[in-house]
Amino acid sequence: MTARVVDGKIDVGDAEIRDGAAVAVLIPDSSGFHLSDDDQQDLELALSEIQHGNYTDGRELLRELKGISGR
Repeated sequence: MTARVVDGKIDVGDAEIRDGAAVAVLIPDSSGFHLSDDDQQDLELALSEIQHGNYTDGRELLRELKGISGR
């Protein structure tokens, strides 16, 4: 999905996104923000894995880290 910034807010048009949903925002090259081709591929792969449910929830990660530090 793409969106535009209107009056300082992201306008997604008619797209339905639930309140509180986390979204990733990528800024085009014209902003001065730049990813190398390798970084862009890594990001796209990571986003694909997340969309397929292959990720560690932040709460789960914190539990794992607490378990490691308690050893």
